[in-house]
Amino acid sequence: MDLIELRGTDRDWMPALGELFFDVIDGGGSLGFLEDVDEAQMREYWEGVFEQLGPRHRLWIVREGDRVLGTVQLAICGKPNQRHRADVMKLMVHRDARRRGLAVQLMATLERTARDAGLTLLTLDTEAQSAAETFYQSQGFQRTGEIPCFAANPRGELQATALYWKRLD
Repeated sequence: MDLIELRGTDRDWMPALGELFFDVIDGGGSLGFLEDVDEAQMREYWEGVFEQLGPRHRLWIVREGDRVLGTVQLAICGKPNQRHRADVMKLMVHRDARRRGLAVQLMATLERTARDAGLTLLTLDTEAQSAAETFYQSQGFQRTGEIPCFAANPRGELQATALYWKRLD
């Protein structure tokens, strides 16, 4: 298994990223899409990510051969008064690869990169009462609260979103 950072020109990973994307949604993961998401919507999402990649938007994958087992993104805020912080986005691990430390490895790489860039604060949101909450807490993220009925899960049911932060000292 290798952990690599993708660039905007690495679109050849699109099929493998799509397979991961659909696996996470099929497993009930809240990625901002409903269970009727189709290939065109998936491609539009990943194309948008690839268009943003650069110094302020980073994407890492864990791969095994040509298969993507996990991914995470770091979006550094560009506002003049918030350049010290970034958002953790779309941490995904394939259901077949869970409980193997991939999410920990992805987050460690993300945090190391954030520290190297001089960032001091990470923020994220995730579905409240989800397994993701337990994971983020185990990684030292602090729960600030939740917003009720914030987003629909893949089945279209409104769910609360939990807000988290972590200081990088």
